[in-house]
Amino acid sequence: MPTAVAPAANFAVAGLELGRPAPLFLIAGPCVIESQEHALMLAGELSRQAQAAAIPFIFKASFDKANRSSPRGFRGPGMRDGLRVLTRVKAEFALPILTDIHLPEQASPVAEVADILQIPAFLCRQTDLLAAAARTARPVNLKKGQFLAPWDMRGAVEKLLAEGNNRMLLTERGSSFGYNNLVVDFRSFALLRELGAPVVFDVTHSLQLPGAAGDHSGGQPQFIELLARAAVAAGVDGLFMEVHEQPERALSDGANALPLARFSSLLKDLQRLQTALR
Repeated sequence: MPTAVAPAANFAVAGLELGRPAPLFLIAGPCVIESQEHALMLAGELSRQAQAAAIPFIFKASFDKANRSSPRGFRGPGMRDGLRVLTRVKAEFALPILTDIHLPEQASPVAEVADILQIPAFLCRQTDLLAAAARTARPVNLKKGQFLAPWDMRGAVEKLLAEGNNRMLLTERGSSFGYNNLVVDFRSFALLRELGAPVVFDVTHSLQLPGAAGDHSGGQPQFIELLARAAVAAGVDGLFMEVHEQPERALSDGANALPLARFSSLLKDLQRLQTALR
């Protein structure tokens, strides 16, 4: 496969145009697939509310959370059953699907269902994983590692380009700030954009407090709307957020998830802000 020269500044996924000059898009869903019934319920609600706000929507859920703080943490249904659930969501709601992979051998089977493959932040420098994802020809969402400066993502970008894949998203999700804390440098959005790909802000993971609750992570969800509005004002192409109808009962990352009851009003705020800016 020939090397691609540069990332695509915009591209289409399942009929949605991502990147400037297209409007703000949204990636949202539960952290992990808890059950088929739960995934279908959330996909339907999120899709309905995103459509009402005229914001293009991509459904996100993980079939496996391989980096839980504790071995007792719920990981998900696994690849086979998880892909079955995502296939059902895709068919029932005609939604683009994004999910993450952790191993090179997962790339090809997951690409048969997912429209976008996601590389977790902790794995953004894993060459074999990035190469396998790129070779599927699916767009790849590269999450910036909490341990990396924005300009250090150039190497990850080049690994995808070397496999001939120039359709990628670059996602900011906060940087390690001492122990059990993250901070968002809003200069990062402009610096990531210099690499050439559309830029996404993962607002809910940026408010995670990694490992702060002992055997799981804490979070500061009271700041989700604040950071989301600020990121849109700063010119991101898309937002990523994990949403749950009862975050206190979520099986993963509930401490930093957006409650479903606050989702609609946030989308309306973001749409009004984007309209004012444009």
